[in-house]
Amino acid sequence: MTRSVIELPVHADDRRIARLAALAIGLTLAEAALPSPVPGVKPGLANIVILLVLLQYGWRAAAWVSGLRVLAGGLLLGSLFAPGFWLSAAGALVSLSVLALARYLPSRHFGPVSLSVLAAFGHIGGQLALVGIWLLPAAALIKLLPVFAAAALVFGTVNGLIVMRMLATPTPEPDMSPDILAGTRKG
Repeated sequence: MTRSVIELPVHADDRRIARLAALAIGLTLAEAALPSPVPGVKPGLANIVILLVLLQYGWRAAAWVSGLRVLAGGLLLGSLFAPGFWLSAAGALVSLSVLALARYLPSRHFGPVSLSVLAAFGHIGGQLALVGIWLLPAAALIKLLPVFAAAALVFGTVNGLIVMRMLATPTPEPDMSPDILAGTRKG
């Protein structure tokens, strides 16, 4: 009997996307545990990771991380294909679309904070559009608009400032001296 083995090559980019998606998924799970004074208003902590990925590795990597976050988050939270999943997917899709268009804006005027605010408005816009089509009448939606717009502005700004700070902080280079590699420590 011949054993069939399918081997898929795994590249460094695949591992990086998996690690970053795991981080975004972890933040999604942590955020789900946070109480919210207004249903649907969350800080969007995973969007910090998505924006970092976008700025460091490009839109395609950010789309992969975002898609994996939405899918795995829905699966792990038990909401896969429930209304919350579709709202998350709509928000992520519109947010990524806004970021794809924002790539063409002058980078000297549009940094991490402005991109984060645009993405936050795209995210909430996608969610509210789906809610308007699917769940609530337009009159009820208009009453909620100022609350969600304020939340997008505040959380988008805060998340963008966090990303800006993270990008400005140099990552320490690992000490690769022979003593470290041999397993002994200096002094």
